[in-house]
Amino acid sequence: MTYVIGADCIDVLDRSCIEVCPVDCIYVGDRKSYINPNECIDCGACEVECPVSAIVVDRKAKKDPGLAVYLADSRDFFEKPLPSRDTPLGNPGGASRLGDIGVDTPLVSGQPVSS
Repeated sequence: MTYVIGADCIDVLDRSCIEVCPVDCIYVGDRKSYINPNECIDCGACEVECPVSAIVVDRKAKKDPGLAVYLADSRDFFEKPLPSRDTPLGNPGGASRLGDIGVDTPLVSGQPVSS
């Protein structure tokens, strides 16, 4: 089990989830944050803290087509090279080591900008 951040995070980037994550597994793209499914310990602290309810457990996301796409997208953020990068992020062992990634997956970057 892991958690996934859905569309409600796009253009919000509140970061309160990052502050409570005990394993530093939430990475910041350009317009959205992403939970590394291989680094998440399933504690749920991020879900409780999110002010826009964008974070859900994966088993719940799998049942909702609108969220399931973000479950796959989160894996893609770590397993596939992002735009303008030659290699995937992989499992760096903590988001703070890298700082903001500054780029999103094509799914997220293709969403209309929220005002």
